Amino acid sequence: MPPIVDWRHVSAADFRVPADHRLSDLTAELTELLGTPDSELRELALDVICTWIERGVYDDLLPGLGDGIATGLMAGIGESGTDTVFRRSFSALVVAEVIDRDSRRPRVSRTKIHEWGDRLATWFLMERDERGWVDGHGWAHAIAHGADAFGALARSPHCGPGELLVVLDVIGDRVTRTPGNVWYSGEPDRLAMTTLHVLRRGLVPDELVEAWLQRIATAARPRRDESTKSDVYLRTGNAAAFLRALYLQLALGPAAPPRRSDLVLLLVEHLRRTHPAYLGPSQHRAGS
Repeated sequence: MPPIVDWRHVSAADFRVPADHRLSDLTAELTELLGTPDSELRELALDVICTWIERGVYDDLLPGLGDGIATGLMAGIGESGTDTVFRRSFSALVVAEVIDRDSRRPRVSRTKIHEWGDRLATWFLMERDERGWVDGHGWAHAIAHGADAFGALARSPHCGPGELLVVLDVIGDRVTRTPGNVWYSGEPDRLAMTTLHVLRRGLVPDELVEAWLQRIATAARPRRDESTKSDVYLRTGNAAAFLRALYLQLALGPAAPPRRSDLVLLLVEHLRRTHPAYLGPSQHRAGS
């Protein structure tokens, strides 16, 4: 069934809403296109719906829009290597846009934002498809898009210390699990950026942040007894890459969070222990 409008023409016309169709019908089609394996159409649908959200087209409909988009987070959940990942991953980006719009122009209740946060967390922890770029189909990028969605939650004034701690815990759970592959499409950087959004709020107690970092540092540290029995880089790679990304963004990034100097020093100590062959005593042997 062909699209009800030519979305390329909508894009070329500065994203004006077509006057000869109901907004509900246009939104339903855009929502379906978020899951198409055609990367050009999928990215176009994302551009259109996010532009309309940003311009206030949905301001009186934000709660319903967010609910409708969030259903896509569970489409085909548990599958890996299939096209269903596109609907889940791109739905997360749109939910993030809805949350950010509410942060700028409040239209959604605190309870509803928290509900979307729960749905995002459930999806993110259940997501099995960690592919970044998919040949012939473009970006899937579920981990990076999930990070962006949690970044929107972290920026929301509806999220206080408890909700921000949940965001850190979800990131920690994802980073410390043994993956099928080590991430290589910018996922650690996106997760680190989300962590900075949490830290800039200055609401999570210092001792909880430090315990959270310790948990990730432990997962990133190779254990001598396993170094010759399995691929240590697969087991520790994502956690180690996340710590490095977080250090760089804390040390060099703008908008310093509270206690940046203390956090940088703490990360330096964790990184020395995580990479003793390169950052530890000079006599340490690198090995394989």
